[in-house]
Amino acid sequence: MGDSLGPHLAQTSILGRVIYLDPCLLEQHGEFERILVHELFHFAWVRLGNPLRRDWERVLAGEFRGRVRGELGWSAEWRKLKLKPQDVRGRTAAWRRYACESFCDTAAKVYAGLTRHEEFTLPARAVRRRAEWMEQNLATFEVRL
Repeated sequence: MGDSLGPHLAQTSILGRVIYLDPCLLEQHGEFERILVHELFHFAWVRLGNPLRRDWERVLAGEFRGRVRGELGWSAEWRKLKLKPQDVRGRTAAWRRYACESFCDTAAKVYAGLTRHEEFTLPARAVRRRAEWMEQNLATFEVRL
């Protein structure tokens, strides 16, 4: 990888078992933690297994049907805005990428210790529902590398 991450502040290589972070993040307390937790949860996502991933998708599908706007990070937000009902019904690649990013952004909100951020635009009720899902399903979950 070169000296620049392009427009992104971080990237994760699951196969390489490595996270690349832009050095500028080290100077940004709060943002560093939020982005690092997001990237760490990419490792959790690939090891959740289909039953838990599908259960997470059910939470998101309920939000989609209820026309819940907003997200907990830019990486999920821009994907969500492009989704169509047929993506949800058909579990398209776009839907699955959104599910992954929303999982990682939600984990960052729940576990990074930030209460406010300009990218936290999801209504409080949906945030609570997602946080409860994580507490119920990830309390004893271990990521083994």
